[in-house]
Amino acid sequence: MKAIVVTDRTAGTAAMKLVERPGPQAAINDVVVQVHASGFVPTELAWPSTWTDRLDHDRTPSIPGHELAGVVAALGYGTTGLSVGQRVFGLADWYRDGTLAEYVAIEARNLAPLPGDVDFTVGASLPISGLTAWQGLFQHGRLRAGQSVLAHGAAGAVGSMVTQLAREAGAYVIGTGRAADRQTVLDFGAKEFVDLDNNALEEVGEVDLVFDVIGGDIQKRSAGLIRVGGILVTVVGPAEARPSDGVAVDFVVEPDRAQLSEIVQRVRDGRLRTNIGNISTLDDAVAALNPTERRKGNTIIRVRP
Repeated sequence: MKAIVVTDRTAGTAAMKLVERPGPQAAINDVVVQVHASGFVPTELAWPSTWTDRLDHDRTPSIPGHELAGVVAALGYGTTGLSVGQRVFGLADWYRDGTLAEYVAIEARNLAPLPGDVDFTVGASLPISGLTAWQGLFQHGRLRAGQSVLAHGAAGAVGSMVTQLAREAGAYVIGTGRAADRQTVLDFGAKEFVDLDNNALEEVGEVDLVFDVIGGDIQKRSAGLIRVGGILVTVVGPAEARPSDGVAVDFVVEPDRAQLSEIVQRVRDGRLRTNIGNISTLDDAVAALNPTERRKGNTIIRVRP
């Protein structure tokens, strides 16, 4: 099969190569999925799991990519709940070869059915951004109707999902970004926009929940905005700053079939819009994943026409 591999930890996406690799085999409780579309997060090349297994043994050359949509091609021993030929989408294990390939072996529990009226490209854009937003808001942030949310990077893949899901849940959303992102953020449902380059973040006032995808100084300043009992949720590692009268939670997104089903249903009925910035073929993926200009939204690789 064709696959994108990485071998040089220091070179980033520039060291990606399109190669021929043996097709994967389904282990116990696995399925093999014929990948139709795959998502890619550039920061994963900095994750230890891209380069080593759970015992810290080198596993290069490794196949990156962890979001996928496709069709079940084979079942491993003991696999239940899915069938050959079924359309699926989901989030692959961090420590195994990923989804920038024509086939991938993945635990069945990490997949959810993809309805026939949802395009594979859309399906592949949902797992990381959708699950990150869902888990950050509802599991870790304990968001309730009537609360206020400060969503950083609200024009991005995760931030746009945070904005839409928080708005649907009845929250008052303040989105941040660059000046050029203003209308995009408002279109996704934010009530206010803060230009982080030109506006004073502190003018936002107190909020119940901060969803941080930036870290650093922005995270520290945001912590000071959280009202008593509020929550700072971050996905950029252990929080460097904590609210004086609230809590800080950092987390790594996890696969969840039920949550994926909730997310894709919202796409089907128009409550949730995806944020796809660029679409490429697998043959052109190396160039697409080394862009010469800033792009907003997910980069999706169409593995099959």
